[in-house]
This record gives sequence, structure tokens and C-alpha cells, in this order.
Amino acid sequence: MGTLVSFHAHPNDDTTTCGGVLRKAHEDGHRVVLVLATRGELGYNPDGLLAEGETLGDRRAVEARAAADVLGVDRLEFLGYTDSGMTAAADGAGTFQTADVEEAARKLAAILREERADVLTVYDEKGTYGDPDHIQVHRVGTRAAELAGTAKVFQSTINREHIKANQRVLAEQAGVDLPAGPDFGTPEAELTCRVDVSAYTEYKRKALLAHASQITPQSTLFTDLPEDTFRTMFGTEWFIRAGQGPGITETDLMA
Repeated sequence: MGTLVSFHAHPNDDTTTCGGVLRKAHEDGHRVVLVLATRGELGYNPDGLLAEGETLGDRRAVEARAAADVLGVDRLEFLGYTDSGMTAAADGAGTFQTADVEEAARKLAAILREERADVLTVYDEKGTYGDPDHIQVHRVGTRAAELAGTAKVFQSTINREHIKANQRVLAEQAGVDLPAGPDFGTPEAELTCRVDVSAYTEYKRKALLAHASQITPQSTLFTDLPEDTFRTMFGTEWFIRAGQGPGITETDLMA
């Protein structure tokens, strides 16, 4: 059996984009390692959410562990950087997007070597939707794989056509629509890997609910979806692997 290392920017990113492949790898007998760059310190934080003396990063780290248990993660690690938020110009000391790529890559590479990782997941070069920390995951993860000699690197992304179809489903069932710009996700023609995780979507839903502090009025639109609709929306996960394609040539990260 092999080892899958999945690298993400913030708690709950792993659940939405790779939760299915994590649980699938676990069910197939592989070792699963989750590495988070930050504790998501700039996430959703309404008044009254936290207990006295508790920080949002503390809360989200606990939630990350609970979600990881649902997804079958054997080891959870934090690289120790701070959430950068969505402002690309943010330059706070210690934020992930301002981290030295080589230094951060060495931290991740040490884990890859220790685990003798067979597969690493990162994000695509646009960070799927432009989040600065997600873009940094792509840079740091790609370099870490080079340093550690991890040959199989899958870039997690979103199928642009699939998300547009899902918008229509939401519009029909909930009377709402979610705007997606032309650069959101990746055109289907550029994807090289499609993984059917429909057997694990209830694990994804449970893991999303484990990130309780981040369930906003908007996100309940997804967590409250009927089972069949949730499976349609979240039952496939998409990736790009350099040197593969054109078109879908892989359907299992651990094959």
C-alpha cells in the first residue's frame, strides 16, 4: 500500500476539494497524511463564536482534527504559517503568501521524505479561484515534491463546466445562483484525472459539518442539500498531472 500526502492552505479546504480521495485512499488501505499551511486564522468569525481566551486558529485546529478523523487521515500536520486572507496585497509577517517558498518547501519536503510519499496533492497554479494562500500551496508543494523526489503530483482543481451545471441545479432547487467568473476552475479539456468519490460523499458532508465554526448562512446551502443533489455536486474530484493527457487518462490517484 502507498502513502498519500494532501497539502492545503486552510482547514476545510481539504474537505471540499479532496475529501473524497482522502477517504477513498483510506478505504483502499493506503496511509493518508494531511498537511495544512495555516490554521485559518482569518476565517468566518461572527460575534460570540469563541470562548473566552480562545482564538479562531485554536478552534479551527480542533475542527480540522475532527474532520480528518472522519476522512480517515492517519497524520495531521500544520506548517505553522498564518492565514493571509483573500487580499493579494496583504504583507503581514508570518503569513503564508509572504513565506519564502524554498523555506516552506523544505518543511513540506521533510514530511514527504519521512512518509516516503507516493503521491502529493496541491492546487492548480491559479489556486482554483485565486486565493493567495492556495496559489502559494501550488508553488510550495510543487517545489517540495522536487526536493523530496515525489514523482506523482496531482493539482486539485474544479471542472469549470461541472460547476456551471451545478449552478443550474442550485438555481432550480433553491432559487439561487452562484456567480462564477470565466477563470473559476479549469476547462474540462485541460483536466487529466477524474476520481469518482460518490461512495464517500456522506463522509465529505460529515467532515464539512465538523468545521462547525465555518458554517455560514451561505454554506448551509450546500450542507443542507438532499443526498442525491449533494452526491451530484461533490461526488467527483478533478485533478491535473503534468505529463498526462490530453483528456482524462487517470481515475485513481493511488493506482
